[in-house]
Amino acid sequence: MNSLGAANARFGIDLFRELKKTKDGNVFFSPVGISTTIGMIMLGTRGPTALQLQKVFYPEKDTENSKAKADEKVGSQDAEEIHHQLHMFLTDISKPTNDYELTIVNRLFGEKTYLFLQKYLDYVKKYYHATLEPVDFMNAADESRKKINSWVERQTKEKIKDLFPEGSLNNTVKLVLVNTIYFKGQWDRAFLKEDTKEETFWLTKSTSKPVLMMKQCHSFLFARLEDWQAKILGIPYKNHDLCMFMLLPDEIDGLEKIVDQVSPEQLVEWTSPGYLEKRTVSVHLPRFQVQDTYDLKDSLSALGLGDAFSERCADYSGMSPGSGLHAQKFLHRSFVEVTEDGTQATTGTGASFTTATASDLEMFHCDHPFLFFIRHNESSAILFFGQFSSP
Repeated sequence: MNSLGAANARFGIDLFRELKKTKDGNVFFSPVGISTTIGMIMLGTRGPTALQLQKVFYPEKDTENSKAKADEKVGSQDAEEIHHQLHMFLTDISKPTNDYELTIVNRLFGEKTYLFLQKYLDYVKKYYHATLEPVDFMNAADESRKKINSWVERQTKEKIKDLFPEGSLNNTVKLVLVNTIYFKGQWDRAFLKEDTKEETFWLTKSTSKPVLMMKQCHSFLFARLEDWQAKILGIPYKNHDLCMFMLLPDEIDGLEKIVDQVSPEQLVEWTSPGYLEKRTVSVHLPRFQVQDTYDLKDSLSALGLGDAFSERCADYSGMSPGSGLHAQKFLHRSFVEVTEDGTQATTGTGASFTTATASDLEMFHCDHPFLFFIRHNESSAILFFGQFSSP
């Protein structure tokens, strides 16, 4: 599971940088949700298409340099290990608990007249707990779209609405894969609502907005990153299975440099048990809400996954015989709310195819842009990743 966690961190950072190229302000998405959707897609791919998708999970391997490997089917040892690890992770993280709500649900919606390989359907059910629901894209594309959106809305407690906007699915669509993640967790130690006061949040050195700032002083996992002029803090949720980490630069405008230069390995190291120390920290954290929608087709193509979207190059012969399928859209909609009690976060991903003492007190005042991410501690997998820079 450690290799999955490390690959997940790298994928999250790489995708975050791509999203930042075309988007200013707040960012929020689920690396786990997106990579799970890629895993379901990968099950149905073959040849170079499959090998490109494998790089999400084995980024350190140069899978392009072997013609022999390019001809292997996705049932190779590497691919089987990826699906096995994702299956183990999804099974483990879905175990019921009274301490928080966390559900990851996958579903396939397929054109009822289209022939999908039974082997693909069996494997996607085995590894991803996903079943196929027949719909009528050919004659009732918009009704099918509304049906899919309604399912996503139910899975995310009505936080994700209209994952597929009007006109996004037509009568050429054969398959829609959907992943949803819903999380609602309470802090191990809640912020007191009476301590929340209006304070200033600096977007830049010259621009500010008022925010409701939550406050508490307690023992937290903390590290000062001297070389980076920043600090990192971990706030656990109840039972400590999950933790929110925040990376805060010392300077108001210091986040861009960190985003440009930080490596996934450093992010993993900084949040490891051996790196962080328990310190008494005065925490000021805005009460905030972020929601957004992304079409990830261009971003994923920029990360080297372009074959999956190419009408000419895509190989989905493991999904349908002589399919001619290619991924048309890769939509991701996200929502997070951080309050005194804890955090509520959810995402929906859809891919469619067409043919201390006072002297020891540390200060962690999030009154300017910062990174945050929610991690599953046992696997080190990053469930949610974001930047808060604009109230």
